[in-house]
Amino acid sequence: MSSLSYDLTLAGLSVGAAAALTGIGLIVTYRATGVLNFAHGAVAMLCGYLLRQLVVVWEVHLWAAAALVLLVVAPGFGLALERWVFRPLAVAGSDPARTLVASIGVFVLLVGTAALLWGTGAQEDAPTLIGGEPWGQLAVACAIGGGVWAVTRWTRFGGELRAVVDNRPLAVLGGIDADRVAAAGWAFGTFTAGLTGVLLAPYVRLDPYGLPLLVMEVVAVAVAAGMRRLGVAVGAALAIGVAQSQLTRLHPRGWAEPLVQAVGANLFVVALLVAALVLPGVGGKEALPMAVTRRARAVPRGTWLVAGVLFLLPLGFAGSDLRTSIQVPALALILLSLVVATGRAGQLALGQGAFAGLGALFAALLATGRFPPLPQLPPLTALLMAVAMVAPLGLLTAAPAIRRHGLALALATFAVGVAVSRFVFAQPYAASLPALTRPAGFEDDRSFYALELTLLAGALAIVAYLRRGRVGRALAAVRDHEAGAAAAGVGVPGLKVAVFVVGAGLAALGGGLLTFGLRSFDPSAYDPVRGLLWFAAVVVLGADSPLGALLGAGLLVGLDAGTQGGVAALTIGVLAVLVGRTFQAPAAIEQRGPGRSPETGGRPTATRREPTPAALTATHLTVTYNTHPVLQDITIRLPTGKVTAIVGPNGAGKSTLFHCLAGTLRPDAGRIRLGPRDITRLPAHTRTRLGIARTFQQLVVFPSLTVAENIRVGAEHGRVRDPAATARMTRLFGLRGEQETDGLPTGTLRRVELARALAGDPHVLLLDEPTAGLDRAEVAALARLLRALAADGVAVLVVEHDMDLVAELADTVHVLAAGRIVSSGAPESVLERAPEPS
Repeated sequence: MSSLSYDLTLAGLSVGAAAALTGIGLIVTYRATGVLNFAHGAVAMLCGYLLRQLVVVWEVHLWAAAALVLLVVAPGFGLALERWVFRPLAVAGSDPARTLVASIGVFVLLVGTAALLWGTGAQEDAPTLIGGEPWGQLAVACAIGGGVWAVTRWTRFGGELRAVVDNRPLAVLGGIDADRVAAAGWAFGTFTAGLTGVLLAPYVRLDPYGLPLLVMEVVAVAVAAGMRRLGVAVGAALAIGVAQSQLTRLHPRGWAEPLVQAVGANLFVVALLVAALVLPGVGGKEALPMAVTRRARAVPRGTWLVAGVLFLLPLGFAGSDLRTSIQVPALALILLSLVVATGRAGQLALGQGAFAGLGALFAALLATGRFPPLPQLPPLTALLMAVAMVAPLGLLTAAPAIRRHGLALALATFAVGVAVSRFVFAQPYAASLPALTRPAGFEDDRSFYALELTLLAGALAIVAYLRRGRVGRALAAVRDHEAGAAAAGVGVPGLKVAVFVVGAGLAALGGGLLTFGLRSFDPSAYDPVRGLLWFAAVVVLGADSPLGALLGAGLLVGLDAGTQGGVAALTIGVLAVLVGRTFQAPAAIEQRGPGRSPETGGRPTATRREPTPAALTATHLTVTYNTHPVLQDITIRLPTGKVTAIVGPNGAGKSTLFHCLAGTLRPDAGRIRLGPRDITRLPAHTRTRLGIARTFQQLVVFPSLTVAENIRVGAEHGRVRDPAATARMTRLFGLRGEQETDGLPTGTLRRVELARALAGDPHVLLLDEPTAGLDRAEVAALARLLRALAADGVAVLVVEHDMDLVAELADTVHVLAAGRIVSSGAPESVLERAPEPS
């Protein structure tokens, strides 16, 4: 037994050492560039193939070939990626969505290239660079990890690296060559990826799909290390590797046997799931990405007509064998699920392949009578039952989506997809299903294709509903800016849940149809790599466009059927890299120069205002960050019909207090009441619906909606739902409702944001530095408007640095310093003693 334990430990250390190299490379790349490199596993696979090609096929000496691959090709590829793909993103001010699209594009591109050059079959003759004993690999991993730690801690370059990661623009202003730092990070990251691939290739499947996914599974060790601590990453990798190896000794009987075996073979997947769903998210849980897609322009009816004709052609002109054609509507349904989740709601969903596969598997099990305790069902009933069962499983991704954004959400959904693939699709029962029969009356290809088109038309109607009207505007607001959507009264958590449930149902329907169309369940058709390809295809062809989903399905099926394997992935990969590189930030949320504003004096017309409630009151608020007090026993009252101002230097706690009142931050102690109602624990969107509206310091306008649509979001989700509010607000603020917000000057966008806040007829209006970016005429117009609102009974709070405006406008001023209110009273008695804002 001791000999067995020793042997298993050695095997685990060998796997752990390779995982440690992956973790080190991912951390260094992330710290140097801020990019979580999803292509890391694909680079490892490519280097494994290149070494085999040089040594086995071309008979180059092993160490000469290894030197060429690891010291020239791998770092050279990293330099090329940094220069031509990711540097333009960094210079433009990259966000998680854009870098994610680019890195997934590189992943898909390399997978397609490998499949095209070497085929999709596994290669079993990869050369061994370091012997079977783990000590050599372990020494390499420890030496590299120690070297990186020493460089980052004790050298000038290490300090530059930390500075670039903390604030790239500030580092550049300080004289640091950020491009050089990023290039070094990419070169080192791809070197470690190549080394990982070379070391793993002799012991695992060397194929375009298996090795990249295997490497990406161990991203868990980097996440566990907070994408910073190399020692933690190495320790976690070795511990998981040894534990996974030791679990193979367990052979329980009964129901636990397959579960233990699956966990023992996939402990890194379990770690990935835990790291993605439980540990703090990559990039911080508050990171908000820009939309991965822009507003979809109206598609001419003629285009839809052409698409309809193309989809109907197989019914009239094709032969009786429509094996290729029947895959297109099924895949279109899967891609439509991404249009809903990613295109319309802006959620970076990388696990839709799992729901498609679950729909396919459940339908096959139900139709063959292998889903205990249910009896065998007719195929069409089995299909509908499978959709009904899978749709609620969308909560698997909806739960992390509620509290995570950007890279953290992408990683969480990817982890769910990998876990489903490993623990459900890879089990023996999934590979031993008998041939399926199609629904009665739809046995032949032509009639089954007609059934698919009917279901696809129904799905298109659902997607059209989600893209229009009140629901469509709310989803677009969530996609453009979640905090802004919540501030406008949109119930963001519930909307996300609905999106993922609908998306899971559509994906399951597509997967079930694909299974019945091909009369068999193929687990490999729904692996996570395929899911990344689908995601990239939807983004490339228009994530917010149902027509793009139809085009993508036809393109993917057609290229795979009519060309050598890998062409589809290669094509989509190239396009995804280009889309990620050229994608521009929505201009409407950038700060621009001041624009002209009409005189907006006079009282707003609030024709249906009810008697106003008691003031918004906060008592004894306390907020602490990492044991450091930010707010200390703050008590403040916002009277109705008055303007209250909060002033103080930077770091005084003004923004923290504002977020507590708005509902985006919960205090550690104290209470907040709207009239007699305690709202301390209520989220932002609920407070908006009760009558607390807000604006943002960095203005928030939904760039994919017009001016009128922006205002209508506030009118539809505020305290009062008044259909006439949009027209009234556009007149009051002198706006043109049909204008696109993208490209409007700051002054106009400030008016749009304020109009949206007022469209729901709030009792309380919270304004965070509302004059930022405005000229003096616009500031004067804003002051007149705020006085009119206060005269109409609104309680107005202004957090502002403009002391002249505060003196002119406020009835009461509170001065914050070091988290405490140090003085309160009328402006003339308080401001002369207030600390100067900085």
